[in-house]
Amino acid sequence: MDITQIIGLVAGICTSTASIPQIITTVKKKKATDVSPLMFIILLAGNSLWVWYGIEKSDFPIIATNVISVILDLTMLFLRIRYRQKTNH
Repeated sequence: MDITQIIGLVAGICTSTASIPQIITTVKKKKATDVSPLMFIILLAGNSLWVWYGIEKSDFPIIATNVISVILDLTMLFLRIRYRQKTNH
């Protein structure tokens, strides 16, 4: 692994783990009504495409970090559904 790949891996880890604080807050509060599901759907689509691109280019840092992002995006969407506000009618 050369320095360019290491930089790519570190950059990808920084960006792919950015949603972890939101996930932790959501789990602690058991509330996700302030979380935009559309944002995470768009992130999921983009990160999935990055994984595909990384596979096509055989670029490990792109694949690895975006797989992490996809998992975290799916986690946040799951939490958004799990902790959705139930309305009383």
